Amino acid sequence: MALQFVLNIILAIIWMFLSGSYTFNNFLLGFLIGIGLVYLFKKVLPGSFYLKRVYKVIKLIVVFFIELMKANIDVSKIVLQPRLKNQPGFFIYHTDLKHDWQIVLLSNLITLTPGTVVLGISDDRTKIYIHSIDFSTKEEEIESIKSSLEKVVREVGEA
Repeated sequence: MALQFVLNIILAIIWMFLSGSYTFNNFLLGFLIGIGLVYLFKKVLPGSFYLKRVYKVIKLIVVFFIELMKANIDVSKIVLQPRLKNQPGFFIYHTDLKHDWQIVLLSNLITLTPGTVVLGISDDRTKIYIHSIDFSTKEEEIESIKSSLEKVVREVGEA
């Protein structure tokens, strides 16, 4: 992936030299042409096409911000109730992620969303211990993590 990006930058610089114009717009045009060339030669270059991973990372960021907004709304509802009816508690989340960086990324994303905190990870890296501000929604929380955050973290690793 890094090799393809560096090659794309070099192609953009070569384009600037060949065209004789050293502006940012010309560099950008050369970069876009370079993307096309790198895509054409993706079978010969090592790794998968690097824009595929860039797309997956952007998708991860968008999904995280959507989950962040939903969690903020949920926590706001709990805080603004006249009487607190939430049931804080702990639960174990079973993950299918294999790489340590994926598990750490997922754990950080869970901790960054309001209402949940990751307390630890099991030694075999299959369980994440989580504290939730509202334990009554444990099944919803697990399904939300599995179908959104874990899914996009896995996709970034596969790209």
